Amino acid sequence: MLEDAGFAVSDRCAIRPRSFDLVARRGEELLLVKVLRNVDAFDAATGEEMRRIGAWLDATSLVIGLRTRDEPLKPEVVYLRHGVPVLSPDTALDLFVEGVPPLIYAAPGGLYVSIDSEILADEREERGWSLGRLANELGVSRRTVSKYEDGMDASIEVAAQLEELFGGGLTSAVDVMGGAEQIRDAEPTPDAPDADPDDEPMVAVMHRAGYRVHPTMRAPFKAVNEDDDGETEIILTGHSEFTQSAEKRARIMASVGEVANTQSVYFVDSTKRESVGATALIEREEAEDIEDADRLRDLIRERSDAEAA
Repeated sequence: MLEDAGFAVSDRCAIRPRSFDLVARRGEELLLVKVLRNVDAFDAATGEEMRRIGAWLDATSLVIGLRTRDEPLKPEVVYLRHGVPVLSPDTALDLFVEGVPPLIYAAPGGLYVSIDSEILADEREERGWSLGRLANELGVSRRTVSKYEDGMDASIEVAAQLEELFGGGLTSAVDVMGGAEQIRDAEPTPDAPDADPDDEPMVAVMHRAGYRVHPTMRAPFKAVNEDDDGETEIILTGHSEFTQSAEKRARIMASVGEVANTQSVYFVDSTKRESVGATALIEREEAEDIEDADRLRDLIRERSDAEAA
């Protein structure tokens, strides 16, 4: 579906645990996508990790699922789980392929729609209606109408009544690609976890090379590294013995990096290879012996290109 919508899509992250299943890019739009049959399986730790990685990669985190324990996900509705927008496949198809964003979102108490408060106030005043007159038409209190005009969202029943009274144009689409910020209370991106003690030598290497290191817990990479000089360069890093599992992770990192426009490096204890796909391989002792930051950066770039060459 994403490819039909013009996205470049990474390989599936076929490892466990995993915070996201794939990465997709279309122009400037970058998605971190989790696919679940039952979205109740999406836990807080995974949601926090996806939001952190999304912030570091300038990506939108998104869950596509079929149902909750109680019912199928409704089409044309955005749900939220742990701060991450959740869509049914039909809603995702409308958004990405048809270019039709959802208008409705689910929240405690039911389904709601964002009302353009300025248009509502203008329409009411143009008709010469008081707050009380509109309240009577809607069957709500005058105070509730005042809140709608102050920006409070309305139930879909009230939104339908407003459109019958004033015509279309009152409702605002949910900005899924903006993280659906308007339908949830603003909350800061969760803090990153501490690095695994086994990874601290490699964290020190990346710090020495001039990167801010953001450890992960469930991603196919151990950390996202941002250039400390204010550049846009991002490097994904991993670290372990060079086993079949490590090679698999390195290939996933390469695929994710190709779509997300990042580099990747996997630090290993010992290997004769220089890369796996576009993921550079560097022995740990070799990395620890490099004092010059530019030399390490150049080495990562050279080995990232080795297999392609």
